[in-house]
Amino acid sequence: MECSTFSTYSWLDFAFAVIGVCTFLFDVGSDLWVAKEFYVEGDFFWFGVLVSFMVLSSVVVQMFSWFWYKYDRELQGFQTAGENVLLCSDGRCKLYCWLHVLQLGFFFRHISAIKEGFQVWWQRKRGSEYAVYMTHDLSMLRLIETFCESAPQLTLMLYIMLRTNRARTMQYVSVAASTSSVAWMVVDYHRSLRSFLPDKAQQGWGSSVLYFLWNLLLIAPRVGAVALFASVLPAYIAVHFLSLWPALVLWAWRQETDFMDSAGGEWLYRATVGLIWYFSWFNVTEGRTRGRSTIYHSLMVADGAILLLTWWWYRDPDLTQSYAGGLLLALPLAYLVGLLLKGLYYTCSHPKLYSQSGQAGEDVPDAQEPRQFHSLQTAVSSPLWNKRMAGHAQYFYSTGSPQPLVSRNRNKSTSAISEREQTYL
Repeated sequence: MECSTFSTYSWLDFAFAVIGVCTFLFDVGSDLWVAKEFYVEGDFFWFGVLVSFMVLSSVVVQMFSWFWYKYDRELQGFQTAGENVLLCSDGRCKLYCWLHVLQLGFFFRHISAIKEGFQVWWQRKRGSEYAVYMTHDLSMLRLIETFCESAPQLTLMLYIMLRTNRARTMQYVSVAASTSSVAWMVVDYHRSLRSFLPDKAQQGWGSSVLYFLWNLLLIAPRVGAVALFASVLPAYIAVHFLSLWPALVLWAWRQETDFMDSAGGEWLYRATVGLIWYFSWFNVTEGRTRGRSTIYHSLMVADGAILLLTWWWYRDPDLTQSYAGGLLLALPLAYLVGLLLKGLYYTCSHPKLYSQSGQAGEDVPDAQEPRQFHSLQTAVSSPLWNKRMAGHAQYFYSTGSPQPLVSRNRNKSTSAISEREQTYL
């Protein structure tokens, strides 16, 4: 059934799906090319590090994809909703399991999304809700893949260029591919969250550009500071990461995240959130986020200052004379501009959603047009309502401190879930 409460699949959704798979293939191809060049030239250590990033990222993404297939398969009514059948139905479950074992599950999701989107948009078949559901999951998987592979790989390429004081063509290609992957993820993820809002609140180009810029200006200095630190103390970069990442995972646990439907999946999510936080802020729980965001950025400013000062102290003055002073000024300035643009975004472009009590929170300044909080809850009882991404949309756009949008833990009793849904509806 087509329902007005769902976002309608459009040609722009289809275009994003096609560009997404092209970006994915370009990223994989460039990674393989760079790895081959390292191997041919005898740089076996860098070859091993790069391949490790690729394998780790792929395994993490495939695990999330498989978990979601299993969760959705257990949703009552999902397999027969509309004219579409759940991808992981009984007859295909073993096939999809092997696809994920062979690290092809993420790519297959892309192809399936393009096929479904083409049928809905071009051939005018029914199933718009299912196509939108698939694009939401792909958006989140691309975000995970970006911060598990593209961001670390970008750091590695910058480190090698700084360490050797030269750059080869393959390194420029790798930097360009990683940067484009990060940039596309940011815009695509933002657009996916916006699709849960009313049509009048959909993402415009100005909002997209502003959102992209402040994220880029916060992520780039962070990557640059880590790469500079690694260029002078390569043996300590692992110590730095392994000191900070567990603390970030613990912080995610303390925030009582509820994204996955199993305990093992939730810990995988928290570990991934810790990795994302190593490079960029990412809101994971409901309620007012100003305090958490302030703590995070204060930590990143302090940590970045330590990394930059350490690099400045241990650098080779002769080799870095041409760019050392510029980087020492440019990176903190870029981060400051990013924070200012983030404030501008929340002031001018961030939709404001009221809590059920009708009282505004403190995180987002007044918007031009208030929107009721129930806009994120209208279709909560439908099996084709993507509760994973809907929850993130709630965290990002709500300004009050409401109860969770839905109970995503489907191991709870049906009666308990029904009671909570009736409360919201």
